[in-house]
Amino acid sequence: MTRVLLHFQDEAAPAQRLAEAAGLPAHAVERHRFPDEELKLRLPFVEAGALPETLVLYRSLDRPNDKLVELLLLARHARQQGVSRLVLVAPYLAYMRQDIAFHPGEIVSQTIVGGFLAELFDAVITVDPHLHRIERLDQAIPLEHAIALSGAPRLAELIAAKRHDPLLLGPDEEALQWVRQAGEVTGFDVGTCRKTRNGDRDVQVELPEVAVAGRQVVLMDDVSSSGHTVARAAEALIAAGAASVDVAITHALFAGDALAVIQAAGVGEVWSTDCIAHESNAIAMAPPLAEALAGLD
Repeated sequence: MTRVLLHFQDEAAPAQRLAEAAGLPAHAVERHRFPDEELKLRLPFVEAGALPETLVLYRSLDRPNDKLVELLLLARHARQQGVSRLVLVAPYLAYMRQDIAFHPGEIVSQTIVGGFLAELFDAVITVDPHLHRIERLDQAIPLEHAIALSGAPRLAELIAAKRHDPLLLGPDEEALQWVRQAGEVTGFDVGTCRKTRNGDRDVQVELPEVAVAGRQVVLMDDVSSSGHTVARAAEALIAAGAASVDVAITHALFAGDALAVIQAAGVGEVWSTDCIAHESNAIAMAPPLAEALAGLD
């Protein structure tokens, strides 16, 4: 074997889609948790010399703390066993939002976790990382092959198939980059709301100065966690006379009751990519991920 994709059972479906798109054999890691929460991992390569030259590890880093330990154990073991090249496909990349110290004493996790990944892997491929004060992923993960893809074009194709001439809006200013990408693909009108955040679940949203009455509106963003920003934007749009409000998200974190919060605000459909496994998944990212892997050859 020269190149193999390795995954965990809870991400078997998107990993298998990537393996098929990339033409790679796929194997699952055995995972056991001891009563004290320690992890025991076992690779499927039991015969001497069976490890591939290149190991592609698929692990999306939502709910990341255990997963970062998994990466440490797997990568160090693989190196010890002679794997010459390690590639991480992490469709969602954790710890990127804390890119500066907002208050004295805060730890800037972006560069610390980015450096950790750079020590373990030769290449990292991700989708829509939370990079708002830097321009490139390699500024957070110091690797030659630190590759950031976007889910916006894939979501744009889905929106075009589902809605006729919708208005694409970001629920806040930071989402404008993804809305613009989708607008370039489809030619649909775009804009962005303005958000004031008072806490993790306390936000206020101001609509843009565009006519929304009678329009089918799709709110687009890279990630939704608590759901409150999207919910407040949807409520404001419906109050302003929008004919419908749907949501298209790259990363469906949807912690706790987030999806219920969004639906209670009057949102119709919720579409997400399979970067994070969720019931709202409507688009597979396997094709662009496979293309990025092929570009490493």
